[in-house]
Amino acid sequence: MSNLKSNVPNSTVTRDVRMLDKETDNIYESVVVIAKRANQIASALKEELGNKLSEFATSNDNLEEVFENREQIEISKHYERLPKPTLIATQEFLENKVYFRNPTKE
Repeated sequence: MSNLKSNVPNSTVTRDVRMLDKETDNIYESVVVIAKRANQIASALKEELGNKLSEFATSNDNLEEVFENREQIEISKHYERLPKPTLIATQEFLENKVYFRNPTKE
């Protein structure tokens, strides 16, 4: 998940609403699809980060003995610089990379 494409903006972008409802014919339905995909991406990123940081976990629970690990800090900074899940999901939606279906329309 961390090898995201560079075409995803890293900050807020003004979007044409007509582009968002092109696939669904309903802006609200499009927003729900994007929101659900963003939740999936956020969960995957959180799990990936947790797995990488768990390598640095110590069995010592003493708060006075906190060690700064340079590699751990770099991993955290890398994930902080990634685009937000909402931006990734919106870009995927606009590029038709998100599969969705509405059972009420079928």
